[in-house]
Amino acid sequence: MTGIAYAAGEAAAPASGGAATLAQFIPLILIFLVFYFLLIRPQQQKAKQHQQYLDNLKRGDKVITNGGIYGQITGLTETVVTLEVADNVRIKVSRSAILGSAAEAEKAQAPAEKKSLEKKN
Repeated sequence: MTGIAYAAGEAAAPASGGAATLAQFIPLILIFLVFYFLLIRPQQQKAKQHQQYLDNLKRGDKVITNGGIYGQITGLTETVVTLEVADNVRIKVSRSAILGSAAEAEKAQAPAEKKSLEKKN
């Protein structure tokens, strides 16, 4: 009877070795690499470019805020930007609330408006 138990024990024993363990983690490593190169890295680069843009703001730049307000920079501090949105109408917004250049936003908006007009006709 003990002979049967030994036979079953040897056959049911898992394969030992580092190669089998490494082979189990290869798919997880590949998934992480795909996520890193397709999602994480581009997001970090975009955030770095936006931070450089915010650091290089100067008086006279025309910008758009996250809320969609267009204005021209009339004053800058470390954390606050003063925008002139109309004649003698100035507002203060956080520097981090600046989305980007108004000229670039208008360029991106123009083709979208053109397409919507073509669809209507």
